[in-house]
Amino acid sequence: MWYAGTSPQGLFRSEDGGVTWAPFSSVNDDPQYREWMGTVQDGTPDGPKLHSDHHRSARPQTSVFRDVGGGVHETVDGGKTWRVMIRGMDVVEGFGFDASKPTFHDPHCLRMCPGNPDRLYQQTTAASTGSTGRRTRGRASQGHAQARRRHRLPAGGASARCDTAWVFPMDGTAVWPRTSPDGKPAVYATRNGGKSWQRLDAGLPQARAWWTVKRQAMTADASDPVGLYFGTTSGELWMSRDEGRRWACIAQHLPEIYAVEAAGL
Repeated sequence: MWYAGTSPQGLFRSEDGGVTWAPFSSVNDDPQYREWMGTVQDGTPDGPKLHSDHHRSARPQTSVFRDVGGGVHETVDGGKTWRVMIRGMDVVEGFGFDASKPTFHDPHCLRMCPGNPDRLYQQTTAASTGSTGRRTRGRASQGHAQARRRHRLPAGGASARCDTAWVFPMDGTAVWPRTSPDGKPAVYATRNGGKSWQRLDAGLPQARAWWTVKRQAMTADASDPVGLYFGTTSGELWMSRDEGRRWACIAQHLPEIYAVEAAGL
């Protein structure tokens, strides 16, 4: 069974390995969800997107999705009903946005902890420091990459050790498109649920690396130690076999990389 989110925002399911598809759940046509999600003219150049659909394998009727505009939503009855999960999340400051309304939330990436599916890490455009929210069912807290203010970052992945996660900061000031701050890319790791962060840049360029890592272009595998991977807008694929302590470029001269996934054999 496969699930797919689209732009304009919609949620679809295939029960035959992708041969045929059908709308899934009520979110595609629900007036309240359409209001929260916005229109195709809103947000990113080609419209808002429904992305980061996750399923808790131990509870097959439970899933979580998020979209650019509209917040994070969860179902525990196979898609018949959904609840909004935005408590504790920030919104962009200075525009009069109301944090209590899903419309004003702009999540970009969601990662589920392999060792605890109730632990979610999410990245938004809200906080000026580029915060990664850590959510456990019923409560939320915020951790911040202490590298530099005004960052935006993809959530790179969460370990089975659920207090461990990785992010890739980018310059979130007037620089567009987003690039590595000062041309010096680095991954940041937390091993205590966001209370503190460590810069990991061994093997990465130390200057003039003005590329971007897009929101779905960083991931982690299930190895021990965890392997990390990210792709850049300049067509490079980078890997660390030791949880980010040392990096190596394993592919070059590819087209712009939009997404990276890891799978075990």
